[in-house]
Amino acid sequence: MNLKDLTRISIFFLLAATLSCGTSSTKTEAVNEIIEMPENTFTLFIGTYTRKEGHVDGKADGIYVYSFNAETGDLTRESTMEGIINPSYLTVHPGGNYVYAVSETGGEGDTISGEVVAYSFDKDALELTELNRLSSEGDYPCYVSLDNTSQYVLVANYGGSIAAYPTGEDGQLLEASAAITHQGSGPSERQAGPHAHMIRQGFSGNEIYAVDLGLDRVITYELDQATGSLAVTGQDISVSTGAGPRHMDFHPQLKTMYIVNELNSTIEVFDTDENGDYQRLQIISTLPEEEERDGACADIHVHPNGRFLYASNRGEVNSIAVYEISQDDGTLELIDHESSLGAGPRSFVIDPSGRFLLVANQDSSDIFTFRINNETGQLEAPVKTEVPTPVCLKFY
Repeated sequence: MNLKDLTRISIFFLLAATLSCGTSSTKTEAVNEIIEMPENTFTLFIGTYTRKEGHVDGKADGIYVYSFNAETGDLTRESTMEGIINPSYLTVHPGGNYVYAVSETGGEGDTISGEVVAYSFDKDALELTELNRLSSEGDYPCYVSLDNTSQYVLVANYGGSIAAYPTGEDGQLLEASAAITHQGSGPSERQAGPHAHMIRQGFSGNEIYAVDLGLDRVITYELDQATGSLAVTGQDISVSTGAGPRHMDFHPQLKTMYIVNELNSTIEVFDTDENGDYQRLQIISTLPEEEERDGACADIHVHPNGRFLYASNRGEVNSIAVYEISQDDGTLELIDHESSLGAGPRSFVIDPSGRFLLVANQDSSDIFTFRINNETGQLEAPVKTEVPTPVCLKFY
């Protein structure tokens, strides 16, 4: 293991420790140390659509690997991993040795069922090598993540199910330890059935959140670290009726959660009380007051410093909404709406240095790199990189 790897791993565990604790000046300093780290070059993995679907004209070749200069914001293409259809979401092992991707396929008329694929990553050659692949236990897998121990890969299928997979010492996926199909529907035509759109670790080591657009709920599970089973806790988070929750993120110091709703273009802010119950603090639009077009929200991220939050609008709007976060209660105040400068900002990411925000415009096949104003949170000095139908951005 080289110094670069040790630096990255130390940063990962420092951030994990910060996220799991409450507010204090010491923890704020820890976050600032992450943002001001001296590392200047990172690896960016880009998930894409590779074939034409009903909602996208996929034109990519697979998973792209780029180098990112955190001083200049420049992107340099290094390699391409072909042999996977629609790798629309990725996750990277904190050690950087493994990458996991979904293959967003399946459903009526598709000859290929949904899959989750494991890769090893050569950090010298900057190339991926496939290890193995398994069924995603559902149709249209659209999200993949690792639990905090990195022992389990978690997958959400837009078809309405979730799954968990243990990983071997060599990074390969083992057979699913849990596979659960959600039940129910919502009032919108997009909510005729369940649509799991995200699955991720919660505040505690065993807490897992599954965001279901079709049910207007975030279903909470407990992950058994010994067996990999998932058990419902009965403490679900319900958003506004017909809102269509898509993604969520957490404040790095406060016990505050932010859920972005695709169908009504809002963010709902929740906190937890001393009993662990969820309390809604705020509902705020992602659109300007006079805007009547559909925002079709997609992604949401809190800046590592905990001061700013960003959310993407798609449709005809194509913007990033910028908010300031109250350090007292975690509520939001709108700062600005910044054009994504392309069409369909499906995903965006803040680089590990905290200096840049990169937006993947799915439908215009480009990525814009914005410099973040550390004082105001606003996005400045965009630089364009052409990438075919990019839909997921993940750093190592």
